[in-house]
Amino acid sequence: MTPISIDDPDDPRFRQFRLNERGLASRADKRNDAGAGLFLAEGDLVVERALDAGCVPVAALVDPDRIPDVSAGLECPVYCGGDQVRRIVSGLGMPQAIIALFERPPRPTVTELAATARRIVVLEAVDNPANVGAIIRNAAGLGWDALILDHTCADPLARRSLRVAMGTAFALPHARTTDLPGALADLGDVTLYAMTPDPGAPDLADIQATERAAVLIGSERAGLSDALMSMATPVRIPMAAGVDSLNAAAASAIACWALR
Repeated sequence: MTPISIDDPDDPRFRQFRLNERGLASRADKRNDAGAGLFLAEGDLVVERALDAGCVPVAALVDPDRIPDVSAGLECPVYCGGDQVRRIVSGLGMPQAIIALFERPPRPTVTELAATARRIVVLEAVDNPANVGAIIRNAAGLGWDALILDHTCADPLARRSLRVAMGTAFALPHARTTDLPGALADLGDVTLYAMTPDPGAPDLADIQATERAAVLIGSERAGLSDALMSMATPVRIPMAAGVDSLNAAAASAIACWALR
């Protein structure tokens, strides 16, 4: 697609790139397994991975002085504007050479996801999109198969989540649920390991993970709920004196490595 040059940042064709997360996808959209709403991908690597995953592009904005090769494969309107135009339109101090809007793809249910996954990361109330993005990158990089989130977690396809995950969200299928305890109860022979700072819990390094396993990670403020803790084997990362725990994303990397 030949880029269309636009010099006015207030051009109505740029309006779609200025949508906030709620404008891109409503709460109902994010709960729709069939796929609804949009997501925004920043940078050529994330855009390329979205395309490779079969996501459908809606529109793109590129740097006219360094048009990324990936834009040639976009079957949608491609606009271009200088640094200042893209800075205003994207809201980024250092605008990427390409940002693109895509239709949100359909996703599997928890049951469908669990049918083939051997290693699953489960998140409860992890509401920081940077943490969710980093956890996705850790899990995908260490060979885990799937991600299950409750409805209070940040969106894996949020702008910041995708940026931090470097597009690996498309390599790690995810499912969302409003009943996480119920969903986990239906996982069958998957052993649940619950991350906790409790010094009485077994050391993660001493765990011999079963053939099918899930690691549960909760909010950095409150940890996992009592309902989930009661369903799982508690495990901990030993910490130095005076430090109770790691950031959720850092903990996920260690857990995914130890239980791989």
